[in-house]
Order: sequence, then C-alpha cells, then structure tokens
Amino acid sequence: MACTKFLLLLFVWLLDQQLGSCSTDPHDVYALRSLSGEWKNGPSSWRHSDDPCGDNWDGVNCSNSRITELKLFNMGIKGTLSNAIGDLTELQRIDFSNNRYLNGQLPPSIGNLKKLKDLILIGCKFSGTIPDELGNLTQLQTLSLNANHFTGRIPASLGRLADLVWLDLANNQLTGSIPTSATEGSGLDQLVRARHFHLNKNQLSGPIPQSLFSSSMNVIHILLDSNNLSGVIPESIGLLQKLEVLRLDRNSLTGPVPPSINNLTGLKVLNLANNKLRGMIPNMTGMHALYNLDLSNNSFDPSEAPSWFSYVLRNLTTLAIEAGELHGEVPETLFSFPNLQEVKLSGNSFSGALNMGTNISKQLKVVNFQNNLLTSVMVSSNYNDRLILVGNPVCSNMHINQTEYCRVPGQDVAFKLSDNVTCSNPYEAKSIFRSPYFSYLNDSIYTPQLRERISNKLGVAQREFSINNYSFDSDEYLQVHMNFCPSGSSSRCFTSKEILMKLDLNSKIDKLPDVFGPFYFMMFDYQCQERGSKTLIIGLVISFSVASLAVVCIASYAIRKKKQAERAINKSNPFASWGSNGEDVGAAPNQQSVRFFSFNELRKCTKNFSNSQVIGTGGYGKVYKGFLPDGQIVAIKRLQKDSLQGGLEFKTEIESLSRVHHKNLIQLCGFCYEKEERILVYEYISNGTLSENLSASKSKLLDWKRRIQIALDSATGLAYLHEHANPPLIHRDIKSTNILLDDNWNAKVADFGLSKFVKDVETGNASSFVKGTWGYLDPEYFRTNQLTAKSDVFSFGVVMLELVTARSPMKAGGHIVGAVEKAVNRYDREFYGLEHVMDKVLVEEGNLIGFKQFVDLALVCTQMSAEERPAMSEVATEIGMIMKNLD
Repeated sequence: MACTKFLLLLFVWLLDQQLGSCSTDPHDVYALRSLSGEWKNGPSSWRHSDDPCGDNWDGVNCSNSRITELKLFNMGIKGTLSNAIGDLTELQRIDFSNNRYLNGQLPPSIGNLKKLKDLILIGCKFSGTIPDELGNLTQLQTLSLNANHFTGRIPASLGRLADLVWLDLANNQLTGSIPTSATEGSGLDQLVRARHFHLNKNQLSGPIPQSLFSSSMNVIHILLDSNNLSGVIPESIGLLQKLEVLRLDRNSLTGPVPPSINNLTGLKVLNLANNKLRGMIPNMTGMHALYNLDLSNNSFDPSEAPSWFSYVLRNLTTLAIEAGELHGEVPETLFSFPNLQEVKLSGNSFSGALNMGTNISKQLKVVNFQNNLLTSVMVSSNYNDRLILVGNPVCSNMHINQTEYCRVPGQDVAFKLSDNVTCSNPYEAKSIFRSPYFSYLNDSIYTPQLRERISNKLGVAQREFSINNYSFDSDEYLQVHMNFCPSGSSSRCFTSKEILMKLDLNSKIDKLPDVFGPFYFMMFDYQCQERGSKTLIIGLVISFSVASLAVVCIASYAIRKKKQAERAINKSNPFASWGSNGEDVGAAPNQQSVRFFSFNELRKCTKNFSNSQVIGTGGYGKVYKGFLPDGQIVAIKRLQKDSLQGGLEFKTEIESLSRVHHKNLIQLCGFCYEKEERILVYEYISNGTLSENLSASKSKLLDWKRRIQIALDSATGLAYLHEHANPPLIHRDIKSTNILLDDNWNAKVADFGLSKFVKDVETGNASSFVKGTWGYLDPEYFRTNQLTAKSDVFSFGVVMLELVTARSPMKAGGHIVGAVEKAVNRYDREFYGLEHVMDKVLVEEGNLIGFKQFVDLALVCTQMSAEERPAMSEVATEIGMIMKNLD
C-alpha cells in the first residue's frame, strides 16, 4: 500500500512538471482530447501526458507548437469523428485509414481545415453523405474516401478543389449522376489538375456527361466500372491525351464506341466489357500502347476477326473479347505478339482450323476458345501451356477428346508464392490493384518488380517483407497479400510508432511500377500486444533515494514481472500441458499463429456463457455469440465436458483453419485451452446455415440467382481447399449445415473437425475409419475406406440438389440423388421434369437460366465412381459460367 501511494504522489508531481512546460498549443490539446473522448480506444501514448508535440504522441506531428499531421491508420480506433477535428486548423494531413470501427458521419467542421493537403480515410465505416464543406479545402491534393459506406450524391462542391491530384470515392454506395459545372455550377470537370478519377464500385446512374472531359485535363486513370451508368460513351473522351487507364466495364452503356477513342494513343488499359454497346467492334488501329484490352459481353455486330488482331497491338499482354459475335477463321499471327500472355475469345463462332503457328509468344500462358465452332487444331511444340477448347466440335475427335484441351478448366483462385520471409508477429497488408496492365501474373516478370519497388520506395528492406499470395477477384482486381516483419528479432512486435512511421503504405500510392496501375492498401488488424516498460518509474524511485521503499517496490515489481513472464510463457505455448489429463488426442495441435484467448476473456464477452447468447448446439457443445472488447462479433464454440469427439475435433479445427485463408472459408479467430476448457472462436456469420435458409419458412429469401451464387462461393472455397491450400485439405463433412451465409448471402464453408490433409491420406497416415454424415457420404468411400477429394465432390453434389429441391438428402427412406434421377425428363424445357420434387419457390419464380446445366452438373458430381466425378475446380468453373449467364 505504501508503495502504491508513493508512486501515485510521484506521478502527480511529474504531471505538474509537464503541464508547466507544455510545448503544444492549448487549443490543439483540447481538440485532441475531445476527439479521443469519442473513442473507446486509441494510441496508448495519448494517455500518458498532455503535451502531444513535446512528448511525441504516436501519430502526431507538429510545427511551431501546432499539430500539422494526424497519422493514425490501423490503430483499432472505435467510435466516431467529432466536430472537434475542425479546431485543428493547422492540420495538413489526416490519415485514419483501416480503422474499421471508426464510423458515423464525416463532420462538416472538417471544412474548416483550410491548410489540409491530404485526407485519407480508406477502409473505415463512415456513412451518410459526403459533406459539401469539403469543397472549402482549396489546398487539398489527395482525397481518399474509398471503401466506406458513404451514400447520397457526389458533392458538386468538390469541383472547387483546384489543386486536387488524387480523387478516390470508390467502393461506397454513392448514387445519382456525376456532377459537372454545366448543370450544377460546379463539378468534377473543373478538376483539371487531377490525375486520378476513381469512382468505381458505387451506384452512380445516368449518362457520363459530355462536359466531364476536356483537353486541359491531366487525368491518367479513370475508373467508373461497376456502377449503373447508362447512355453512350461521350465523344469528349478522346480529348484526354494523357489517359493511360480507362475502365467503363460493368455498367449499362449503349450505342457505338465513339471513333475518338483512337485519339487515346497513350492508353495502356481499356476495359469496356459487360455493357450493352452496339455497332461494330471498335477499331484499335493506332493504339500501339495498349497492354490490356477487354471488349467482352457486349452486343456488337457480327464480324470476322478485325484486321488489327494481326499487326497493330505489339505491346498487348491480354486480349479478351468473349461473346463478341466474332466468326470465321482465327488469324495465325494473333499469337505472335511478343508480350502476349492471355487470349480470351470464348463464346464466339470461330470455325475451321485453329492454327497457332510456330512464332508463338514465349509469354503466352492461356488461350481460351471455349464454346466456339472450331473443327481442328494445330499447336506447335513451342506451346505447352493452357489451351481450352471445351464446347468445340474438335472435342468430338477421339484423339483430342481425352486431352487437357477438352476438359473443363479449373478456376484460378489464390496462388501461393515462394517467399520465405517469416516472423512471429507479422504486419499483414493487402494491396488491391484495380487495373493492372495484365490479367495473368507472371511471377518471373512482375513479382521481382513489385518487391524491388516496395523495398526502394517504401524504405523496407527486402528481407523484412514477403509477398505471400495473389488472386484476381471477380472485378478483375489483383489482390496481393504481403507480410512485413520488424527489423531485428523475428519474434518481437512492431511498436505503434514503428507502424506509423515505417508502414505508411497509402502515402506511397503513386510509387509502384506503372504496370500495376492504380491501387491502394488495406491492412489487417495487428494482434501483437506491446508490453509497457516500467524502467523509467524504477529509475525515478531510485533517484529519490528512498532506499527502503525502493527495495520493497522493486521486489513487488520483480514478483509481478515473474508472474507476467509465467503468463507470457503459457500464452506463447498454450499447449504446454497437452496430454496431461489423459483426454487429449495425439500430439499437441500444430497451429500457425492463431490468437490465444484466456477463459476469462471469453467468459466476459459471452455474459458468463449465458443461455441468452446461445446461437447453436451440436455434438461438440454449444455455440455462443460474443462481443470482443474491440467490437468484433464472434461465434464461440465451447466443448462439453462429456463430449467424446471434441478433443480430436478441437485439434483438427486448429490445425486446418490456421493454415487456410480464403473468403469462402470460415475464419478461425482464435482458441482457448486452459482450465480443462477447449473453446474455438470463429468469425460471426449472421444469416445462419444454408440448411436453415432452405427451410419452408425461409427459402423464399433464396431466389435462383442467389442459390447459384451460394453454390459458386462454396465450390470456390472447396477448390481452394483441394488445390491451393498449403497443404491441401479434404473437408470430409460437406453438408448444408456446414455452409454459412453472411449479411450479403455470401457463402462460407465451415466445420473442419473431420478434415484430413491430402498428403496424410495419400501416404496412408490418415485413419481408415469412414467419417461423414449419412446422406452426404460418398458411397465408394463408404465401401472401400479410400478417401479422396472426390468424396467432397459427391457431398457437394448432394448440396447442389438440396439447393434445387430444398429437401434433406434422406426423405422417407429414399435418397435425394435417386429421386432427382428418376424424375428427370430431358424433353421438359422448363423444369427438366423436376417440377414435383423441386422447391416451390423456384417453380413460382420460373425462367431459371442454367437450370438444366446445374442439375446435370450435380448428377455428375454424385456419380457412384469417383473417376466419373469432376474435380472441384471444374465444378466451380461450370457454376461460374451459369452465374455469368444470369448477370
């Protein structure tokens, strides 16, 4: 007690000394205190003094006692941004990016910051309208509000930002038309210095204004993809002589492509896909700088291959004109472009012989002529990469039919790279490249460029970061996952100050190679907890020469530190006691950096495991809804003490899910193993299981398109599991109760308690006991005890039939596969003879595009012999084609 009083008096004395010599303007101190008062957490250094400038508060930079910079990205801030932000009138830079619990409206008082040059709020949860007052920030150069929840119109007042260079409002829910001065007195056409217009992934409507573009503009990137824009492409687009990237895809644009497009001789990327454009395919003659061209899925007039296929586009890496009404022969010279990597011409009517010639680009990796009319093929021995001819008459040739050319292609998911930089507490980030110059990532070309540029421009040594994997998403954005490691010991944590100074990634958004196009960074929550040092206090105690009291305090401190060390050891090796109780199975779980939760933490966030928090039960035990201190909602599965299977399931879930990371697989947030407790903590998925949603009371919420998307999501997750996870896994218990649906009805495969690593199955190290759920169980696996990935395919085929029928697999003693096979009538054009066994919700909906193809695929998946079933990646591709026809 005496020690505590002494330290308290000492702290008060030190605080008085600080206040007497504060070097920060009092108004700024008050404003910061008001800001942080709206937050439930924030930088720890802000709690130790009242002098932000003098004591170097994390994320705060000053000049002449005034705060000029607030750089607090990815700090876990939870709360709102108060009007007090407008009182920091000397601010030049604000970066609150990736604080995903920072929400509410953007306060209008932000318009008072007349000296502000950079406003970066990427990846937060701001909502409401973008305030008109932003138009008062006349010195603003960077405005990044992307990946939030802003609604309403784009303020016309942004046209007053004469110095703006970077405008990014993408990935919000903005509506209405694009404002211009011609109709609103002010508008985006006035931003003549801006080089980046990123308005993609919103709900903007109306035509692209003719007055939006002028020859005085300096814009190099225009991203308007994934909106609801209509009307014609304005002729004025041809005035933008500096334009390098133009994405207008995934809208409802009509009419012909204007001839002025040929004026854009410096254009590197042109994507007009998935619109309603008419007339002739545009003439690309003269556009020698083009790398990536996509004109797919429009309504162009039927034509032969245009002449520019053969000789114009010498820099081209990607040519995509799928469903482009092209016919006739394929010009041989197309494949000789020296940089060509991918040709996508599926869904056309090319006929005759496909002759790729002998002068094939050494970079060419993918040639897709699926669903054309080709009758023969001649491929040089120089080409040994992927050629897709499925759906062509040539595949009826017995010599071609059995080749890879005529097999349904697997879907590219995520690809691991061979970087081996590791540390215990990496800082994870994902870079989203929204219009790269390529659509096939050639590791030997692009990865070294990316590594070198990150190292040089971001000031991070190559030995301190790794590029782990990449994938192209459904929007054709390239997502690259990276880990950054702290310098020095591979086991230490980044400090907050190191993160804010060294990993300021979004301030370098124009510093990477041009071929990667416009991009931004999203950071993952950093879980490593810093430990504060008490050295300063001990030193002060000693300096006051209170020897006897100091000895007591130091002794107390030592005891406390010893206990902390013991707890830290237990935390770093939570399975130190594994096997001591005789109930644990095999060796301790081999987990990959999954968070350890104490039992007390989980008890608190479930209200002492209250029944009011129970959201599910099973043979393992109960599942509770919990709220972590940072606001994250989680699902907490607690093993029952008398469960006979829980120990093995607990171990398998940790070993499996700690190794796989995919948007269609449930995420394991952590675990608890203490006090005889075995608890697993998952991300919370709000809409429950697929089985629940196929029940009579809920199935009306699942229309045909939503069911196809659920099937595609699940198949994509399983394909990743089988082919791209490291190491690959067989799930072994695929069923509708193990497919979860989130707020947006995206599907995630869950429950990995029975999964097996493929290598263990192939080497005979896995148990031979048959596991799974009756009705979904592969009959060949049940008969022979031989588990393969095709066992998951059978189970998934049953789930597909559940999506069609909304029936459980076993009903009145009969199996769903037999019931569907018996009912199929291939002469029934509408419901394939299944009207009496399928879900009535689908019967009432009618016009089910791709229904027969979906049912046939499900029946192929449920063939008795594993050899006759497709691979999971093939299933995902087939479902993806059905989904594409629904859009």
